[in-house]
Amino acid sequence: MQANDYDSFAAAYSADNETNLINGHYERPAMLDLAGDVRGRHVLDAGCGSGPLAAQLQARGAVVSGFDTSAAMLDLARRRLAEGTDLRVADLAEPLPYDDGAFDDVVASLVLHYLRDWTAPLAELRRLLRPGGRLIASVHHPAMYKLINPQADYFAVTQWSEQYEFSGQSAVLSYWHRPLHAMVEDFTGAGFQICGISEPPWAANTPPELLGPGFEGRTAFLSFIFFTLTALEAVAET
Repeated sequence: MQANDYDSFAAAYSADNETNLINGHYERPAMLDLAGDVRGRHVLDAGCGSGPLAAQLQARGAVVSGFDTSAAMLDLARRRLAEGTDLRVADLAEPLPYDDGAFDDVVASLVLHYLRDWTAPLAELRRLLRPGGRLIASVHHPAMYKLINPQADYFAVTQWSEQYEFSGQSAVLSYWHRPLHAMVEDFTGAGFQICGISEPPWAANTPPELLGPGFEGRTAFLSFIFFTLTALEAVAET
């Protein structure tokens, strides 16, 4: 079973993503809260998948473009999003097919942690943002890797994999762990100012049956970490 082969389980993943706890009632609502008022803003959904976040940004008045490496995911996104939405097959690890400063915001929802090296991808996202534009990103909380792998070296950039069931279909996803200080250094090195780091609660309207036992008296759990970054003015070389 090939890791991260979203074309092979696109429909199952998309269906599960709609209403599950982690995506539907935690990560996506948190991204929307961080994005805030997007009316009239040009937003790029980096790694848009089947388009659930892009659809909600469109519903809030944003002009949305998106890309993903999975053609099957983009086929699903085209059925969901407004006719004529700019959707492209592209890889965040490669140069992206957009003009400099084309966007007010970039949302990168659970995509950066698939990359071993963030240097060129973050520089590319910075290129696409106007000065003062925002990159809003979510990734696996770095503490999670250590909790799942107690003997692991938290400070090493390390690949790890897990097997999942999406709507009854098995899939393997592989990620790259990096410690928090390395994330911060990569963001600032790419020309971003960190405006916020969030560890948000689950959505207030989350059905209790999704939470299960052990969550009584709590409003949050450890899963992802969210960054709100501002693109700084480029410094001319002399």
